[in-house]
Order: sequence, then structure tokens, then C-alpha cells
Amino acid sequence: MQLKNTANNYGVVSIFIHWIMAIIIIGLFILGQYMADLDYYDSNYQTAPWLHKSFGLLIAFLLIFRIIWKIMNPKVMPLSHFKKNEIKLANVMQYSMYILIILCCISGVMISTAEGAGISFFGLFEIPAIIANGKEQAELAEEFHEFVTLALIIVAAIHM
Repeated sequence: MQLKNTANNYGVVSIFIHWIMAIIIIGLFILGQYMADLDYYDSNYQTAPWLHKSFGLLIAFLLIFRIIWKIMNPKVMPLSHFKKNEIKLANVMQYSMYILIILCCISGVMISTAEGAGISFFGLFEIPAIIANGKEQAELAEEFHEFVTLALIIVAAIHM
């Protein structure tokens, strides 16, 4: 199997990025649901959000790489037995997932940086707060984040 895509097949890099992102996104959704019920005295109160933020940033970086990789590779042609409306629907679903992932990442950053603190990426470096409008920003971004992540999981389930 080759690294790059061809007109007939996806390469190893595209396949790997697809599946690693799928696994991480599902894990982030599950972790997010778990975090919603944590209280201050829970032993995972600090660790779970730190992991959620770090893996969320990883998804953002992987999506950027994925889009660049997609642009640099030949487009894989759909199988000949697919109908035009099926191909169009598949494209809508794919771009919907890209947009939803971008919105999840932006809203997650807006939640995490609302008070002016940066976001640690696995302790390696920090993403600084660009916009910090306090509690109102965090609450609005959190509601949006919950809605968009649920939409992403629904679209991904339909995709599967």
C-alpha cells in the first residue's frame, strides 16, 4: 500500500488520519459526557479536562494536516456503481463533518480561554488566550460546544 492517494485508492496516510481522528473524536465525546457529571472532589476533576483539551487540540492539528494532505493528493474517484445523488450526499456529509469539527475546536478553545488562561498541549506548549470575555463567553461557548459535538456525533453515526 502506498502513502499517497491515487485516483482509485486512499493511501496509508489518509486512512490512518481518518481512523485516528474518528477514534479520538468518539473518545472526546465520551470523555465530555463523563466530565459533565464531575464535581470538584472527584479525583478526575483536573485530569479529565486537561486530557480533553489536549486531545481536542490534537484533533485541530490533525484536521489542518488532513485538509492540506487532501489538497496535495489526487482525488479518489467514487466507485462506478454509486449514483450521483449518493456521491453528492457523501460530499455534503464529509464537508459537514469538517465544519462541525472546526466549530467544536473553536468553541472548545473559547470555553477554555474565556478567563484568559492558555491551553496546555500535553504539557509541551501552551496555546494562548486570544479572546477572553469571562464567564459569559464560557457559558455561551459551552452551550454551542455541546450542540455542535452532538451534531458531529450524529453526522458521524450517519456516515458510518
